[in-house]
Amino acid sequence: MLKLKWALLSGFCFFLCQCASSSNGYKFGPANMSGPTQEARDAAIASEPTGDFFYGRRYYVKKTRFWGYLRKPRQSANSAKLVLFKEDRKKAPDRLSESGPASSSYGFDNNYEYRIYGNYTGEEGYDPNSNQFLPIFRITDYKLVDRNPGWLFRPDDHYDPYRVTLVPR
Repeated sequence: MLKLKWALLSGFCFFLCQCASSSNGYKFGPANMSGPTQEARDAAIASEPTGDFFYGRRYYVKKTRFWGYLRKPRQSANSAKLVLFKEDRKKAPDRLSESGPASSSYGFDNNYEYRIYGNYTGEEGYDPNSNQFLPIFRITDYKLVDRNPGWLFRPDDHYDPYRVTLVPR
């Protein structure tokens, strides 16, 4: 009887673990970011303008200090790097107070897409709230591209403002 209880308990635990993730291990919930099909996104990236800039997607998770993901023009979001900004020459687009109305406080521009100008410093910084060492990017300018570009890595992306759920895969 004890063996049967252990077998049932093990099976139940296995079932619970399967509910929390997808086959790639990164699924944190149902898709909630909308956006174009994968084919339409790939075509848009293949035909986007190039230049001496990066495409940046603001990714705001409460209490973290990273800015978001940067990628080179015409490269997939899967090649993007999560970065910290060095703001000695230009402030980040959302450099505002962390308190106040959501439309005018730090992180208001979550998931906005920008053209980001500047360069990687070659240094890394530590974001203690996400427990990550990340590359530092010195921002010199930015231009808003899209306020609602949809999903970041895949159509089934799930955004959670309290934990890091968007990662290249």
